[in-house]
Amino acid sequence: MGVLREPTYSLLVIACFSRHLDALQWATDQLTPHYGSIALTSADFAFRHTRYYDAAMGTGLTKRLLVFGAIVPADCLPDVKRFTIALEQELAGTGRFPERRPLNLDPGLVQLGKFLLASTKDQAHRVYLRDDIFAEVTLRFQAGAFEAWPWTYADYREEDVREFLNQARAYLYERISAIRSSQTHT
Repeated sequence: MGVLREPTYSLLVIACFSRHLDALQWATDQLTPHYGSIALTSADFAFRHTRYYDAAMGTGLTKRLLVFGAIVPADCLPDVKRFTIALEQELAGTGRFPERRPLNLDPGLVQLGKFLLASTKDQAHRVYLRDDIFAEVTLRFQAGAFEAWPWTYADYREEDVREFLNQARAYLYERISAIRSSQTHT
């Protein structure tokens, strides 16, 4: 018989990319009222790993990862993904940018043992959550660091990106330790 355990503590990560830095700032301005303060922000890096987005988003894309400070429930990904899709559509609808899709927002979760990404596309390595949203374990935490799977996107294979997510995991670990400490003192 299974035994119920404590919740899986998670931090929300949203990968934002665009060729327009003001679109990235707009995304941050829209996300923080909903998900709270940002605990960590990655350095901007050139998204050069695929031409998949060229037609809709243009070339010369910049990607930035935002880690929000609040602990979130592990089942929040479908709601967050649907919200980020709505934000993308809202910005596209303003006509401020020449591209059909000036902004891409990809939510995920950092957990102690893995990094998950939400997707609207099914694949053999993805699990259906609900509301037309799937999740994949993009990275696994092994031997003290996040490691890639065969299906891991090329940008998440980059050492700098994985190191940033390792920092996010360390921040999560500190948060969990504080939660557990406060529970033992009450």
